[in-house]
Amino acid sequence: MTMAESPQPDIRWAPLESKPKNRRRLWLIVGLAIAALAIVGALLFFLLPRGDAPTPDASASPSPSSSPTGSATPDPSASPEASPDPDSSEPPANTPPVPADPTIETFRSQVSGWITDAPRGLDIIAGSSGQDGLAVLDTLEQDAQRLSDALPPSSIDPQWRDGVSAYAQRLAELRGAISSGSGVSGAVDAARSAVQNLAAVVGL
Repeated sequence: MTMAESPQPDIRWAPLESKPKNRRRLWLIVGLAIAALAIVGALLFFLLPRGDAPTPDASASPSPSSSPTGSATPDPSASPEASPDPDSSEPPANTPPVPADPTIETFRSQVSGWITDAPRGLDIIAGSSGQDGLAVLDTLEQDAQRLSDALPPSSIDPQWRDGVSAYAQRLAELRGAISSGSGVSGAVDAARSAVQNLAAVVGL
């Protein structure tokens, strides 16, 4: 038997062991695809308008039939607040207190200066003429007004008022006499008598 005819080894065909496939890569690709689909589905769910959601036009434009919440028309059923009674809110008017009735001594000291100055003023008028006498007469008439404004005691009030009125009248007659240039002496005597009457009323 020649070498060429030597028996050959018995070779049998057996399936080779398949290399393990790269399953990790396959599962990774599948997982990524599933995740991508899930993301796309979620985006579509949230972004696409749904049938029960209001349309933008309906939400943006107010309905013409809707009325504003604040109405300018007053409610006739609402009763206005009761206005305070002006008579009750205002404080009662305080009546001025009645001046105290002065004593004779107090009143005498108040008016004595005007009364005692009058005879001296009348003497000056009797010895002067024209405008000089009228200037002094102006002062006497101002004093007579102060005598009229003074508040006498109630016990002598009538006599005092009558006496002041008579004295003011005599001074007015004296002014007329000075202006006319006649009867000045008699008018001075009448005014002096009137002021002496006032002095007697207050006890001067």
